[in-house]
Amino acid sequence: MNLSRANNGSHYPPAESPPPNISTRPLQRNSGLVQRRTEASRNAAAADKEKSPGEDEYESRRGEEEEEDKGDSKETRLTLMEEVLLLGLKDREGYTSFWNDCISSGLRGCMLIELAIRGRLQLEASGMRRKSLLTRKVICKSDAPTGDMLLDEALKHVKETQPPETVQSWIELLSGETWNPLKLHYQLRNVRERLAKNLVEKGVLTTEKQNFLLFDMTTHPLTNNTIKQRLVRKVQEAVLEKWVNDPQRMDKRLLALLFLAHSSDVLENAFAPLLDDQYDLAMKRVRMLLDLEPEAEAAKSGANELLWAVVAAFTK
Repeated sequence: MNLSRANNGSHYPPAESPPPNISTRPLQRNSGLVQRRTEASRNAAAADKEKSPGEDEYESRRGEEEEEDKGDSKETRLTLMEEVLLLGLKDREGYTSFWNDCISSGLRGCMLIELAIRGRLQLEASGMRRKSLLTRKVICKSDAPTGDMLLDEALKHVKETQPPETVQSWIELLSGETWNPLKLHYQLRNVRERLAKNLVEKGVLTTEKQNFLLFDMTTHPLTNNTIKQRLVRKVQEAVLEKWVNDPQRMDKRLLALLFLAHSSDVLENAFAPLLDDQYDLAMKRVRMLLDLEPEAEAAKSGANELLWAVVAAFTK
């Protein structure tokens, strides 16, 4: 049979051509699905644009920590202030050294850097005259709540203060070290006690009462040694096994921890268990960090200027 002629017959419609009322329905459903997906992708892209670089970096770092600490609960992730306080607390006694008069200002520096890393604070532009880090004002980049009461309280002060203040001024104001009675309301009170209560809620410390002859004092002895040992090991490895000899390649939060633990006079506690050779090497590398020029480091690509401004305030 000649197929070409058979197909030419008017009474033989093409077998493969579907009825017209069927072919249009799936196209309409598919086009609606594509439209919804396109709209969702546009909304996601718009949300990503609203995120500041600091928030992206903070979320990325938190994601990496979650991968490292899969076996731990969410509550055991500590803020920079909690880490510095934990390094300073005596394990059994549950309080910091009575002779440590540096930790108060050190904790305020931690707050400023934590807020900067989370994308809430930044330094004003240096301008044409290239202002130094210590003369540039701290400005609010985002007033979104952090979920931490101390951080949100500090952020509120910075946001509502006009004209803005410098890093050095904020460390003094938040510590209550000011001669101006009109600025005493900036002081954050009972910071160590509030941080210790946070650590109690996270299962790191416990609460006890101790009698010191003339008065009773609330103390917070260590109850979860695993978390503190992990923190101590992290600090030790940063200047020993995982030393990178370039601050720009170090995790910004870990770099800040080294500087502020030293400024708060608690870094020695992390290095105490080391052997003599390890201790000497660790201290040598810490001194290398302390000898860095904050102005030069802050000018490098990817540097957090407010972090280096806090470093300059403590090392000047």
